[in-house]
Amino acid sequence: MSKPIQITSAPGSSKSYKTGSWRTNKPIFKHDTCNDCRICVLVCPDACIFGSDKVYDANLDFCKGCGICAYECPVDDIEMVLEVK
Repeated sequence: MSKPIQITSAPGSSKSYKTGSWRTNKPIFKHDTCNDCRICVLVCPDACIFGSDKVYDANLDFCKGCGICAYECPVDDIEMVLEVK
């Protein structure tokens, strides 16, 4: 009997693949009017927004620049700007 073929990757392997390199826009957290609602953290499809106490930021190694965080921010404290490389 032959050995089964592994078709899945090891757990946590996505941390080794930095996916933000092809981003065209990036979020800038202004930290001016944040009301600590954490909506940006909840809606981020890449789970790359972190912080607390009205000070949040994005891990740009994984942020793809979709802008959902800025669109959903109820106090417009996140601005999407052109990525300059």
